[in-house]
Amino acid sequence: MEYILGIDIGTGSTKAVALNLNYEPIDSVQEYYSSDSPKPGYSEQDPEVIWTAFKDCVRKMTSRMGCDPQVIGLSSAMHSLISVDENGVPLAPMMTWADSRSSLVATRIRSSDAGMKIYRTTGTPIHAMSPLCKMVWLAEHEPELFDHTYKFISIKEYIWYQLFKEFKIDHSIASCTGLFDVEQLVWSTDALLMAKISAGHLSVPVSTSYSRKNAAGVMYVIGASDGCLANLGSDANEPGVAALTIGTSGALRISGKKPIFNEQTMNFSYLLDERTYICGGPVNNGGIALQWFLKNSLAKEELSAGDYVSFFEKVKAATAGSKGLIFLPYLTGERAPIWDSESCGTFFGLRLFHRQEHFSRAVLEGICYALNDVLLAVAPYAEEIRQINVSGGFVHSRIWMEILADITGKEIVLLQTEDASAIGAAYLAVKAAGLSEGYPSSTKKRETIQPNPEHHETYRKIFEIYQQLYPNLREHMHQLRHLNL
Repeated sequence: MEYILGIDIGTGSTKAVALNLNYEPIDSVQEYYSSDSPKPGYSEQDPEVIWTAFKDCVRKMTSRMGCDPQVIGLSSAMHSLISVDENGVPLAPMMTWADSRSSLVATRIRSSDAGMKIYRTTGTPIHAMSPLCKMVWLAEHEPELFDHTYKFISIKEYIWYQLFKEFKIDHSIASCTGLFDVEQLVWSTDALLMAKISAGHLSVPVSTSYSRKNAAGVMYVIGASDGCLANLGSDANEPGVAALTIGTSGALRISGKKPIFNEQTMNFSYLLDERTYICGGPVNNGGIALQWFLKNSLAKEELSAGDYVSFFEKVKAATAGSKGLIFLPYLTGERAPIWDSESCGTFFGLRLFHRQEHFSRAVLEGICYALNDVLLAVAPYAEEIRQINVSGGFVHSRIWMEILADITGKEIVLLQTEDASAIGAAYLAVKAAGLSEGYPSSTKKRETIQPNPEHHETYRKIFEIYQQLYPNLREHMHQLRHLNL
């Protein structure tokens, strides 16, 4: 059977999705792995484990399908960093996007004129997730490792090197390093100077349509980042349509022909291809905030499907606005739009009459408020956003999606649950291989949810209060964090 394969190399798993020639998903395989945190703020993985998972996904899929795919497209998580020698051998564990050991470095750079200039050139927020900040931290704290590094690469580059023994980086992954000029499509001189490296320490940038064939004649297309490809896989690469991914964390993104630079909210501007920028912002606290609340309210380490069903029933029992209870969801700090690793979560407005259902609903509302904060930060720079295409593991919750529609005031379009990035990788590969003149799109019927005007007005008033909470509490959040309790 003829098929196309999209592979998404994520932080928690690698997933391969097979599409038929009508661009419909027909099968998928997934290999899981974990992250290590040997010290506070550290988030590390073994690149070889991820390479093995990648190979297993390809092997299992070709075995199940009975033949090789026509073309394979790659997607991967952003902001990873691996120090390797001249043979591509890792000299230390990979630092994932969630590694925050460089948070003080990021704060220092962000407060400088040089840092803001680099942001306006690279479109990458100055944050601990950025490979730029990770490199500066390594130079200052692990100079021996830094000096012995031949190349600083991402997990996508590591896998590409294992496949073809060349150091190449696609423009999309390059655009989220904090080191790449997103308009000139070259490594930024200012960023290289700040990182104390030369362009020779990095891979050669190539188009997201760059391809090679392996010994068996199978074409691999290098592809793009998971966030950009989620827009493509969600049919949100046209003006007026935003893409929202909700998983452990979350992100809201729009497509445009130019990068968007906003120094106050520091949105990102990453490349899908040479003519398309994906702009928006990531939030740390999506499903992880929900899981935290459930595990602690139920005193359980592992959650069942029934626990989620019961939770969403409680949410339905509460009215819009949770009777004035507001949840600030910064349990793991926050990225967009505040970019503060030392922020913390807060329940505000608590009264004697608040019950379990109000806390439950407030948690979901708080996550949606955070996403709406990102939406409002990018909306002034784009064509009017008329709908939000949503994908991710939590779109199965109707009430969550209704709250999202009511808070944003936008039509919500529900797509496939967890495969948007892998499907986007397949779409990009189809175009790169010449199987289609443009990017394909899904013909699958979609469910839509319209906002409730009355609820939207309630949420508009509460959101104005929500937006004031962090600025008013920021200093106290930092004081509490520094007590090291």
